[in-house]
Amino acid sequence: MDLDYNGGNTTNTNKRVFHRIGGGQSVNDASKQHNHQHQQNQKVCYHWRAGKCNRFPCPFLHRELPAPPPHAYVNGGGGGAKRGFAGNDSSSFSGRGGGNSNYSNSRGRFGNKGDIRGVKRVGVEKVCNFWVQGNCSFGDKCRYLHSWSLGDGFSLLTQLEGHQKVISGIALPSGSDKLYTGSKDETVRVWDCQSGQCMHVINLGCEVGCMISEGPWIFVGLPNVVKAWNTQTNTDLSLDGPIGQVYALVVGNDLLFAGTQDGSILVWKFNAATFNFEPAVSLKDHKMAVVSLVVGASRLYSGSIDHSIKVWSLETLQCIQTLTGHTSVVMSLLCWEQFLLSCSLDQTIKVWAATESGNLEVTYTHNEEHWLLTLCGMHDLEGKPVLLCSSNDNSVHLYDLPSFSEKGKMFAKQEIRAIQTGPGGLFFTGDGTGQVRVWNSVPVPIATT
Repeated sequence: MDLDYNGGNTTNTNKRVFHRIGGGQSVNDASKQHNHQHQQNQKVCYHWRAGKCNRFPCPFLHRELPAPPPHAYVNGGGGGAKRGFAGNDSSSFSGRGGGNSNYSNSRGRFGNKGDIRGVKRVGVEKVCNFWVQGNCSFGDKCRYLHSWSLGDGFSLLTQLEGHQKVISGIALPSGSDKLYTGSKDETVRVWDCQSGQCMHVINLGCEVGCMISEGPWIFVGLPNVVKAWNTQTNTDLSLDGPIGQVYALVVGNDLLFAGTQDGSILVWKFNAATFNFEPAVSLKDHKMAVVSLVVGASRLYSGSIDHSIKVWSLETLQCIQTLTGHTSVVMSLLCWEQFLLSCSLDQTIKVWAATESGNLEVTYTHNEEHWLLTLCGMHDLEGKPVLLCSSNDNSVHLYDLPSFSEKGKMFAKQEIRAIQTGPGGLFFTGDGTGQVRVWNSVPVPIATT
């Protein structure tokens, strides 16, 4: 029995597109006391591990201790190399060039949090291990989730099995009916969107650090090289120059940017006459590896292990500002309207906006309990912006923007390192086990009296 399939309420359009892919204490007071006790006692609750803890607040941790150091996430698989909202049809989302370069500082606009809308509260937001194994005896009375998601507005269509290690990139090139997934297992798999079958396995002989698509092109970041494939002409190019693993890729202003392990950002320009990418320049300002890139508002933004974000002019390719608000690795960057969003292993999402002088400053900080790994953005079926953010507790939070009110969560067996939007409300997630899941936006049920 396929326990991961939960595919009801899908639209006919998406079925055609992806057919057969396959006590009296307040919450705030309790949370403060819980966090204080966590700091005093870093032992994991034995009863919580067994799924039986009924103490709230509990003096022990209801999560595993963060064992690997922060740099392990970068070495572990191309963390934040996301284009964010790039490829989305909505004009309010920007992952490439264009947009208004004059930011407006809307302090107070963000973070008007209300109750979680559409989310069914449970005792513990945790997937039932017995349900995963197919033998939970509690059924509907189980206090744990018998689902890979929590909330309305989206559903799981199916999953794609085949990769053996963490998914580090998902790409849907224009004009193609194929889905491409890259992994640390040193392969890229090509999936047919009609049958859901893996049509081809490309053995690269080295770990995929990141992967994006731009038009018909697919770009794959590997150690010391970027592979460029054109799915329409079957062109296969190797772009030399990177030193170490390529962790991030983005396209903007007809330029290809690659963030590398040595802290450089390599730039290539496409030559239509020779149908090739020619080296343009190497941007050197970060002190450590560049792990996230995004383009928006005529700027290139780069995030690094050195905790900083650099702002580059797309016209002059000069660094015009260094943002130092984070205290750990800047894993992922995203442009939304006139704002820059960033997430980090310091457990925060920061929203940046420009002051009257034009310099970016933090206008809102959203705090989480776990390291944050990947940002992605999309619109729901009502056209409202939704932010997706994955963390190292093996979940993805879905937030309404700009309020940051939570509208749902998705869960996985291991942390989700790749999120990609698709056509018709589809989106994709790839986790540490190598599993790729296909999700579908669905209408939210209207409450009746």
